[in-house]
Amino acid sequence: MFEFQADLQAIYEEMVAWRRYLHQNPELSFHEYRTAEFIVNHLQSWDIEVRQGVGGGGVVGLLRGSEEGPTVALRADMDALPIQDEKKCAYASLTKGVMHACGHDAHTSTLLGIAKVASMHRSQLKGNLVFLFQHAEEITPGGADSMIQDGALEGVDAVFGVHLWTPFPVGHVYSKAGPLMAAPDEFTIQIQGKGGHGGLPHQTIDSIYVASQLVVNLQSIVSRQVDPTEPCVVSIGSFHGGTSFNVIAETSVLNGTVRTFNAELRQDVKQRIERVVQSTCDMFGATYDIDYKMGYPTVVNDVNETQRFFKVGASLFGAEATHESPLIMAGEDFSYYLHQRPGCYMFVGAGNAEAGIIYPHHHPKFDIDEKSMLNAANLLLGMALDYMA
Repeated sequence: MFEFQADLQAIYEEMVAWRRYLHQNPELSFHEYRTAEFIVNHLQSWDIEVRQGVGGGGVVGLLRGSEEGPTVALRADMDALPIQDEKKCAYASLTKGVMHACGHDAHTSTLLGIAKVASMHRSQLKGNLVFLFQHAEEITPGGADSMIQDGALEGVDAVFGVHLWTPFPVGHVYSKAGPLMAAPDEFTIQIQGKGGHGGLPHQTIDSIYVASQLVVNLQSIVSRQVDPTEPCVVSIGSFHGGTSFNVIAETSVLNGTVRTFNAELRQDVKQRIERVVQSTCDMFGATYDIDYKMGYPTVVNDVNETQRFFKVGASLFGAEATHESPLIMAGEDFSYYLHQRPGCYMFVGAGNAEAGIIYPHHHPKFDIDEKSMLNAANLLLGMALDYMA
């Protein structure tokens, strides 16, 4: 196999330029048209075989090595979020109300850098590399499952992915065997009461009061009904009810999320939420409607491929900078790839407090230490080449 670190270092500034262009020109999930075109043009310029519109909006590149060997897939997501960019920098988003607030612009640029370097060494490649540029990770249903259904993993033996992660410091890498990221489910509960005059509450069924009781009662699921050794979150993220100070609201709507790692617990919590809602509404004479959406499955890393991460990470960054990750309650549709093929999802530190890069993902001032892209490229390509060795 070939040495790649010097070559990645040589194109680092180019990777930064790609990332800043994409950061200025973000596109929402299922609308990544210019981003996909940008990717396709670069892949084709390096004589990499390209499939477009995979699963609806994804791009798949195939680099065939000169010798027989395994096929390894590397994945990057490319969609942005409906958030107004509040950063004051030269590469801030030029699209009102849309920004790369999670690092997908950097993921895409990292994978493009890997593709360019690998294409320079195809004569030394013992096997094939597949580059998965995935659309719509930020929204359910995401793009991973549809890309798989459209053959994105056909012939692939293993799959690897990274997430640049600002809660972790730049220069450090993290992963964990088995469950790593939670299954993120979403629910919307509409409470139907009986509206009326604010001064005559006895003639009404106050939907805001019922919904308020429900917010409190739902917290008992985690605190009193779930084994405390099992990670679980039930959170209400929005509460809407009423339009006037002197009118008792007839309808209120709650929107929330459930995060679990255990598949049985995931179903159990869903049923418990339905029972709590029914009981609370019955108590006050209200009716309800629940829309419960099951999100992505839990991200579960292959044990052997996670061992490979610790070996490759230590060789690249040192054992002191290669860590077992804590459980992450965020969700990721990379889980679909891992349900189909052995692989490993990894976190690459992208935070830098000294440089003011301290804002969390999905924050209007989110940014990354761009050196993390070089680290991510080394890690991903190192994983692939170690598998192919």
